[in-house]
Amino acid sequence: MTHILIIDDSPTEVHVFKNMLLNNNIEVSVASNGEEGIEKAIEIKPDCILMDVVMPGKNGFQATRDLSRNPATSAIPVIIITTKDQETDKIWGMRQGARDYIVKPTEERDLIERIYKVLVADSSNEE
Repeated sequence: MTHILIIDDSPTEVHVFKNMLLNNNIEVSVASNGEEGIEKAIEIKPDCILMDVVMPGKNGFQATRDLSRNPATSAIPVIIITTKDQETDKIWGMRQGARDYIVKPTEERDLIERIYKVLVADSSNEE
C-alpha cells in the first residue's frame, strides 16, 4: 500500500487531502510543521510527501531542501502543494528538491495522478 506523509499546518487542508488519499486506498501520516515532518519522514520512510509551504517555524521550502539533502530521506519524492501560485515560487520549490508543484485547491483526480506519476518516475530511476 502506498504511504503518503502530509506536512501541513492547516487542519482543514489536512482533512481534505487525507480524505482524498484514503478514498484511493493510500495510507496517510500527518505532520503539522516542517520540523515534525522531517522527523516523521526519517522515522516512517513514506513513499511520497505532500508539503505545504506557508507554515510556522521551518517553512515548506526549507523542509523540502533539508529532506532532499539528507541521505536518509533524499529518495522520498516531495510534492509541494500550496496557495503560492507565482512562477518564481514554483521554480524555487523545484530548486529545493521538490519533484512536483501543485497550487491549491486541487482536484482529487489530479492529486492522485500526480502522486502516481512521481512514484512511477522514481521507481524507474532506481532501476
